[in-house]
Amino acid sequence: MTPPPFLMALLDTGLQPALSLVVERVAGYPNWLYRVIGHPVSWMGRLIDYMDEHMNTMAHVKSLSRLNGVLAMLLLCTTVWLIATVIEALCAAVPYGFVISALLGSTLIAQKSLRDHVRDVNRALSSSLSAGRAAVAQIVGRDTRGLDVSDVVKAALESLAENTADGVVAPVFWYCVGCLTIGGLPAVALYKAINTADSMIGHKTPQYLHFGWAAARIDDLVNLPASRLTALLFIVAAAFTGKAQALKSARVTWRDARRHRSPNAGWPEAAMAGALNMKFGGPRTYGGEFVKLPYMGDGRDHFLRQDIETGLKLFDRAMLVLFALTLLFALLA
Repeated sequence: MTPPPFLMALLDTGLQPALSLVVERVAGYPNWLYRVIGHPVSWMGRLIDYMDEHMNTMAHVKSLSRLNGVLAMLLLCTTVWLIATVIEALCAAVPYGFVISALLGSTLIAQKSLRDHVRDVNRALSSSLSAGRAAVAQIVGRDTRGLDVSDVVKAALESLAENTADGVVAPVFWYCVGCLTIGGLPAVALYKAINTADSMIGHKTPQYLHFGWAAARIDDLVNLPASRLTALLFIVAAAFTGKAQALKSARVTWRDARRHRSPNAGWPEAAMAGALNMKFGGPRTYGGEFVKLPYMGDGRDHFLRQDIETGLKLFDRAMLVLFALTLLFALLA
């Protein structure tokens, strides 16, 4: 029996982000599938590597290097958009193709992967400090060789906060926006391409300072709404443990988020710091370079291994709120 047209319209649009969230949380991206065909992000990475090799040839000339970087981003975004649009059109042409589209969309959300990586840091620390350092090095860019247990835990929690924004909330946000405009799958694929480009070439090094300028600026722009939404999710999640904790999270966010050198990373980090009554930020080293970052939060600055589980509980509650929002979106879309 074929569902009524209004129900099919709902399923074809608004319900896909919620379905993708559920699929990704339960199944993630299977390791065997990655070994066989790779991952959509790795495919995007190959294209970015190709453009880096063939277009990043004028790093010493600011104007030409920036122009090449802009052209590279246009090429990347156009290619990803075209492929994703064709795939979504093919899905729409078959009965219940929204399920296939949602399954594909789930590969561009990193909820389970992020949680698993942070949990692995906790498990590694229970074995040894060196194992904990190795595990946290998988999810942070800072130097980890000299970190003590407290530093490892703080790095894991800061990464959890920041990557919740760009690994989960931002893809879902643009997925929803795309369902109302250019299509859900093309929109989330475009976001992931931009975010991947920023992580690969959006660095302030001599090689990428100008060529990666466009990638970094566009990534800042597309992550702006999701970073604020992530902070709000953590504030709401903190309310599960009491109104006072939610209010503190909100106060710390409003006071400290703008202190971060990134226009976006400070929002989820400050919100989590306030919710957990901790202090994030402070000095660390990247590639041997000492960097002194401002502090966020006014709680304790000594971290225990168990704090990772506390952070993951806050994350889980925030993800429940996000899922509820995607259901609300499905009803209103």
